[in-house]
Amino acid sequence: MNVDISMEKKRFAKFAVVGFSGTVVDFGIFNLLSSFLGFATLPSSVVSFIVAVFNNFFWNRNWTYPESKERSFSEQFGKFGVVSVAGLIIRTLIFSAIENPLIAASRVVAPNIGITAEIIGHNLALAAVIVIVLFWNYFANKIWTYKGI
Repeated sequence: MNVDISMEKKRFAKFAVVGFSGTVVDFGIFNLLSSFLGFATLPSSVVSFIVAVFNNFFWNRNWTYPESKERSFSEQFGKFGVVSVAGLIIRTLIFSAIENPLIAASRVVAPNIGITAEIIGHNLALAAVIVIVLFWNYFANKIWTYKGI
């Protein structure tokens, strides 16, 4: 397979922009649900992740990989969904493991900055899992969902 490096750089840049938009959606929904509406953080994280996945699928299919629209929508969405569910499992396990230690660390490091240690800890945990799952999503989707594109 002959790979055009400049094309791949452009595609990665688009994937990163889409990922950033998904991150904004993810953080926004997460904080709306957990901080403003009082929902528990783990369900809030799951819901925000699902909304971000739909955002990312739409933009990746239509902008990052527009030629993928020639393929079956349902097959591609199914593959994207499988990759995303695996990412959600990875994310949930790691989020659950690091959330409380990060809240505790936030109480020590930033005790009186006007934002609660819980909000800081939740958002640090979310940022960490987003970065980890970003790598999983990129490589799994590149190899499987958008294979040959």
